[in-house]
Amino acid sequence: QVQLVESGGGLVQPGGSLRLSCAASGFTFSRYVMSWYRQAPGKERELVAGITNTDGSTNYADSMKGRFTISRDNAKNTVYLQMNSLKPEDTAVYYCNARWISMEYWGKGTLVTVSL
Repeated sequence: QVQLVESGGGLVQPGGSLRLSCAASGFTFSRYVMSWYRQAPGKERELVAGITNTDGSTNYADSMKGRFTISRDNAKNTVYLQMNSLKPEDTAVYYCNARWISMEYWGKGTLVTVSL
């Protein structure tokens, strides 16, 4: 059974940091491109960051560059998102995504709230 389980969300003050984790099971993790998406209230889901399954190259949405870092540990079947200098507009549900050829899986998300 395929599972992507996100953790690490919560309430943080502006300027603070959080580290999200996504634990994968039920598929060959190392084959998959892993990504983080987010969806804020009333908005469409958007790509936050991705990391390849080959050389670990990364890409980020412009508004996250320099603040967020995606990484993966294939030995632990886990992908991470380090988020620094958080802003209120980063408030959203953050989702983990795995994609390989025509197969794609989603986690259920973890809520990040940035507020005083």
